[in-house]
Amino acid sequence: MEAVQAVGSVPILEAMGIRVVEVRPGFAAAELPPEPNVNHFGVTYAGSLFSVAEMLGGLLALTTFDFEGELAGCVPLVKESTIRFRRPALGVVRASASLSEPEIARVRADALASGKGEFVLEATLTDAQGEVVASTVGTYQVRRLG
Repeated sequence: MEAVQAVGSVPILEAMGIRVVEVRPGFAAAELPPEPNVNHFGVTYAGSLFSVAEMLGGLLALTTFDFEGELAGCVPLVKESTIRFRRPALGVVRASASLSEPEIARVRADALASGKGEFVLEATLTDAQGEVVASTVGTYQVRRLG
């Protein structure tokens, strides 16, 4: 599955208007528009902030690992994730996350050897002025199902 199609494959993400803005091996970024993601007092809803950050783990994995070839049968999964809200978010929010080359190589090797490669991904969410509005830390797996 192409990474950009991943948003459309999860209907709620598409309904939130999330737009993939950059993907390459080891990096993913997406934007969250204000509408329909505004809460009852006019700032970005906390659950929407969490969703755009959490989905980066799958998006990054889809562009980094070969799920059609050597890792066929594996899928990206989230095990746990935490979010820290730093300030109210207004306007378009950008979420981004990256994995280093050595970490990518380790996850790939673990997944090939055992059917499971685990990684920790930190995401940063910024508003239109570049101010950090939230950050997440998630534990993800590239895992063979079945």
